[in-house]
Amino acid sequence: MTLDQLLMFKTVAEAGSLKAASDKLHKTQPAISQSIKQLESQLDLILFNREGYRLAITEQGRKLLQHTQRVLNEAQEMKQVAKHLAKGNEASITLAFEASFNLARILPILELTQNEFPYTQIILKQEFLTGALEALNQDKAEIIISAGGIEPIRSSHLELAYLFSGSLLDVAAPRMLERHPTLSYARELVNEYQIVIQDTGSGTANIEFGVQAGQRRWYVNDFYTKKMLIQSGMGWGKLPHYMIEDSLKQGALIALELRERQNNIQLDYYVMRKPHSPLGPVAQALWQKLIAFSVDEFKT
Repeated sequence: MTLDQLLMFKTVAEAGSLKAASDKLHKTQPAISQSIKQLESQLDLILFNREGYRLAITEQGRKLLQHTQRVLNEAQEMKQVAKHLAKGNEASITLAFEASFNLARILPILELTQNEFPYTQIILKQEFLTGALEALNQDKAEIIISAGGIEPIRSSHLELAYLFSGSLLDVAAPRMLERHPTLSYARELVNEYQIVIQDTGSGTANIEFGVQAGQRRWYVNDFYTKKMLIQSGMGWGKLPHYMIEDSLKQGALIALELRERQNNIQLDYYVMRKPHSPLGPVAQALWQKLIAFSVDEFKT
């Protein structure tokens, strides 16, 4: 069975005659007829009823026509992917980003890049704290978005551009705060569960930020689980402001003002890449779009 045989079968079935198929495929009628007979022999099925003036597709042929269309579509897709890769485009690229980053703000850029390069897979890898930087340094991501102070980042000799700022707030649900009507200090919450996300990198191994001695804690690996636990009254902790804005307005969560603790942490997000590691065409296009976004944000 060949793709040519399947194409001839499909064309005859849709055109309704050998002559019409011959005109469309620029092949002789005997060649098309012979090809279809060979296909029928290989499949041990009769694909066309030849008793009338026009070829009529059989019920078995009609069923196989659906599969034929899928096979031909996949073959065409394979050719397009091959052309895409032959131009030097990457099969996939990875963008690692800090989990507190509001990914929704750059979704139009990701969509535009994917539409421009539909045969390159864009892998989005969510990381915490030093995880994104480690992914870049270990060549597990071409581009990253991470948060931090500008001087420490510059000292790492990376090419970077500022995107925008965000914040993490200490919050708790009214249900938990009912147990602490005069809450003023973090130490009063030592027996409540602080919901903590651990670093996915090794840069802060065995270090827990903002966790006091003796504090009960639960560990989770994403902010949505953390929000669910805090909002249900099962604990407290920091969440990205953009993620809880509605919950704060509705009173489902309340911002904490604990003395002797930084309740609100401001974060600056930067897009970064290794300056001496050339990017492929798709990664370069994504990088340029993110840089353009950075410039637009700076102007506004």
